[in-house]
Amino acid sequence: MRTLVAFENITLDGCFADANGDIGWAHRESRDPDYDAFVADNAKGGGVVLLGRVTYELMAGWWPTEQAKHMDPVVADQMNTLRKVVFSRTLREPTWSNTTLVNGDIAATVRRMKQEPGPDMVILGSGSIVTQLAREGLIDEYQLVINPIILGGGKPLCEGVGAQLNLALKTSRTFANGNVFLSYAPAS
Repeated sequence: MRTLVAFENITLDGCFADANGDIGWAHRESRDPDYDAFVADNAKGGGVVLLGRVTYELMAGWWPTEQAKHMDPVVADQMNTLRKVVFSRTLREPTWSNTTLVNGDIAATVRRMKQEPGPDMVILGSGSIVTQLAREGLIDEYQLVINPIILGGGKPLCEGVGAQLNLALKTSRTFANGNVFLSYAPAS
């Protein structure tokens, strides 16, 4: 069975985006070579990327650009070649390479995809998708990068899940830039 990972950058106050949906705080000017290598290695893992419309539009507007290819060539290459599934009721025609549009039941689609042969799947950003799939118990691993910033308001990750989800720590790692990577799986 295929697994589903949610990979999220979040703030110390638990937000995955500010009140306007901006995630610029996760991409600070000062570079950390160790963290950059971690991100590049993570991108090389392959798989299928699941996105909501807002995150899709943000990423589709960045990763195919020459600037993205210059600044982060490994991640840009992976993001542009990996298969992507965007869940949206309003998007009409995806324009980013290797993208499939799904406008039906998200949980039913992911449940079916998990049963099919193929590579594992990862959700990037897309807080509403994470919330819906967490509520259904479809996420196998939560990979969180805690960024050393407090927004004082924004969009909390998993708001509206509706029930307590107990998780068990699988691994952790700290970086010189202050980021902390935490990986959790649903507790048995």
